Amino acid sequence: MNWDDTTDTPAEERLVGASADREDQAVEAALRPKDLGEFIGQEKVREQLDLVLRAARARGATADHVLLSGAPGLGKTTLSMIIAAEMEAPIRITSGPAIQHAGDLAAILSSLQEGEVLFLDEIHRMSRPAEEMLYMAMEDFRVDVIVGKGPGATAIPLELPPFTLVGATTRAGLLPPPLRDRFGFTAHMEFYEPAELERVVHRSASLLDVEIEPDGAAEIAGRSRGTPRIANRLLRRVRDYAQVKADGLITRDIAAAALAVYEVDARGLDRLDRGVLEALLKLFGGGPVGLSTLAVAVGEERETVEEVAEPFLVREGLLARTPRGRVATPAAWAHLGLVPPRSRTAGNGQGDLFGA
Repeated sequence: MNWDDTTDTPAEERLVGASADREDQAVEAALRPKDLGEFIGQEKVREQLDLVLRAARARGATADHVLLSGAPGLGKTTLSMIIAAEMEAPIRITSGPAIQHAGDLAAILSSLQEGEVLFLDEIHRMSRPAEEMLYMAMEDFRVDVIVGKGPGATAIPLELPPFTLVGATTRAGLLPPPLRDRFGFTAHMEFYEPAELERVVHRSASLLDVEIEPDGAAEIAGRSRGTPRIANRLLRRVRDYAQVKADGLITRDIAAAALAVYEVDARGLDRLDRGVLEALLKLFGGGPVGLSTLAVAVGEERETVEEVAEPFLVREGLLARTPRGRVATPAAWAHLGLVPPRSRTAGNGQGDLFGA
């Protein structure tokens, strides 16, 4: 169970209608597992990481650098904290967008303690000069600080104590090979199965002292988009509904009614997801349609549609990206209870998508 990542969370925050306030952030922190034994899901990653950490402890050495990739909310920040806890080391947390100059990185690295864990979220968004400095720091535990400018500039070598870098990224393909190659262990975080999310919901409900029936947990898990963080946030909203509208017990009916209030449907689609599908089907006959046109139709920025709504819709098999534009699949028509126009299915060159 893991609900992490300090950034890149627009999809999850949309699902509950607003950003988490301080109370919600405190609750999320309380729900984080403290060691690998408590961590639910990601079986292979946990097994491999456990071996890496145990071997490092047995040698009395600093753990290898770790790269964690995957969608937001799957447990990258949580795992970084677990790595620090397992190695009995302090942890420093920062992010790629915060490091725009090599000097920014040098200041962080020079203040690390021996064995400390440096968690660098969104590592793919770090500036190129800082990235190049990180190569030497990871490999040789040394950085060259440039003093002065032009022909008179000199490089002063700065020795660093051994440390463990834990990098997290939602877009591993944007990392340059020289950076990826310097990580001793890389892991890709997968989306969760409903059964795993049910375990997440049950554990969180126990920690929150919330009464929940198995079918209530299953209802929440089924709408959580394969993401533990979303499961926990939906659980808190359903808890609120159950306390106000019922006797506090979360059943399947109560969960379904609560999530309907927050516009999260049976497949986990929210208002924006459904808006994109409805525009694609009702205004453009299922496509193909360009992304910019689709974004204008739903009143959102192109980047919002592309980065927030599309990945989930594609993963659910409701939308397809083609060279000609975005196209709805038969599952999209079925999900909204609509029938694709005969003329569109017969003549738009997408007959295979509609079963023609």
